[in-house]
Amino acid sequence: MDQPTADAGRGSPEAWLEVAYESLRDAGVESVRILPLAKKLNLSRTSFYWFFKDREELLAALLERWRDKNTGNWVKQTEAYAETICEAVLNVFDCWLDDRIFDSRFEAAIRSWALQSPEIAAEIQVADQLRIAALTQLFERYQYEPISADVRARAIYLTQMGYISMKSEEELSVRMMRIAEYVEVFTGRRPEERELDRFFMRHHYEAA
Repeated sequence: MDQPTADAGRGSPEAWLEVAYESLRDAGVESVRILPLAKKLNLSRTSFYWFFKDREELLAALLERWRDKNTGNWVKQTEAYAETICEAVLNVFDCWLDDRIFDSRFEAAIRSWALQSPEIAAEIQVADQLRIAALTQLFERYQYEPISADVRARAIYLTQMGYISMKSEEELSVRMMRIAEYVEVFTGRRPEERELDRFFMRHHYEAA
């Protein structure tokens, strides 16, 4: 899609996409309609068409944003440098705690949309397969047998998707208290204090 220069009277493609993202995340795909979005931006409805052919093109852009952020970043986290399997899994756990890496509310909104759309359900299936494959490859790099790598990858992934689907909320201190146990359950190995300390530090948490 060509992106014309932003104009004060028309907004910009980024502004339209951002308000569409906020609406999808907060109220579902049915809220992503041109007129309500225009009102939120205090722009005319016709200005939308300077940047997008129609609503479907805007929805496609939202889907691409989700692919890039949630699936793309998830895979990158599985490939990030780590000295041990525990540190590698902690890199993936960053997705659980930093919406700049993996946006859980965006994920929930896309999965809700998939309940109404076979096409989006197919997109979800592809994303699930890519993410689980990336996790499986992570374990295989640390010499886990293929079946063990597959099961451990699924345990991590399905646990996190369960948190999202159940809209489970935990205090940060409670989540952090459980981190070492989760790592041990998923890897069979206890993370070292230095590994946990680095993880806590990058999430601005000070262990008691």
